[in-house]
Amino acid sequence: MAGDGGIRFGGRTFDVATVVGLAGAFFLIGTAIALGGSMGSFLDVPSVLIVIGGTLAVTTICFSLPEVARSAKVIAKTVIHVTRDPAHAAIRTLMLADVARKQGVLALQARLQEIADEPFLYQGVAMVVDGILDNDVEGILQRDLQATQLRHHQAAGVLRKAGEVSPAMGLIGTLIGLVQMLGNLDDPSTIGPSMAVALLTTFYGAILANLVLLPLAAKLERNSAEEALVNRVFLMGVVSISRQENPRRLEMMLNSILPPTQRVQYYD
Repeated sequence: MAGDGGIRFGGRTFDVATVVGLAGAFFLIGTAIALGGSMGSFLDVPSVLIVIGGTLAVTTICFSLPEVARSAKVIAKTVIHVTRDPAHAAIRTLMLADVARKQGVLALQARLQEIADEPFLYQGVAMVVDGILDNDVEGILQRDLQATQLRHHQAAGVLRKAGEVSPAMGLIGTLIGLVQMLGNLDDPSTIGPSMAVALLTTFYGAILANLVLLPLAAKLERNSAEEALVNRVFLMGVVSISRQENPRRLEMMLNSILPPTQRVQYYD
């Protein structure tokens, strides 16, 4: 088990909280429906097409197709992602700084394979070993960090936009159902299906927005903030190593950005 309540496999974590939360919410709603009547009365294909299809179409209008496709890959990380522990990242960084201080920067060449699981840190240490100037190393890593945050922000934006659109599509479906019903009042057999479309589209829109899209956007933003903090730890460490600063100073700098409960005492 992972420290954050997930299940580890192959260096990644299956986020149990996300799956249990989604499944639990749908189970409670399904149970309430089953206790109050027939489940079949809450299933309507036209309503599903209006809400899900309409939400996807309108969200795609707001973004480009490549942006939506890229966002789908990032969104998948809300369920399966690499667990990043800021305190562990700080310890790894301080260990590398200690090696560089005692044995020289070139000694880190032998440690590159040990940090291959962290591409951001690997890239930074490799540049330091290659003798790239500290200002250039910092600039490259800063731009890499900003690009990653922008990609995650964009994916969360796609989810939030979809969360805004889906209730509106539910309202549109409601209006369609009401128009159909009012236009066929002389035929009682059409009133039931028309009312089903009218009510169920609003129901589906609310469910899709508040149980799926907006919670996933919040989880993605949470994971992105965690990854950004870890990468900032690596950034500070790599720049400090490149400038050949005292690792004890680096420890104080890292603790200044770490949450109080995750601060490290490597040299005490």
